[in-house]
Amino acid sequence: MPSITFILPDGERRTTEAAVGDTAMYAALSLGLDGVVAECGGNAVCATCHIYVEHGLEKLPAVAGDEDDLLDGTAAERLPNSRLSCQIKLSSDLDGLILRIPDRQV
Repeated sequence: MPSITFILPDGERRTTEAAVGDTAMYAALSLGLDGVVAECGGNAVCATCHIYVEHGLEKLPAVAGDEDDLLDGTAAERLPNSRLSCQIKLSSDLDGLILRIPDRQV
């Protein structure tokens, strides 16, 4: 099971293990993290699960399609390491992933 660390807007770190095949969004919701709203339930239509990949970005496929378009319209500033957590499918290769939650989603 890959281990993922979420950095909250106040700097607190929360680490969890997630099942291979789950999304980073699901892992954040299972921890009850307020900063990941996930209004669309992971269907890549709302961008309220925007995160910043602090460690492990090189292991992810490039941003493309709907994710790319949605990141342009988010409340939080789009950065080079911005991703939608619903589009990050967890694998053993992503063990140690570190994701920072923006200070706002909407």
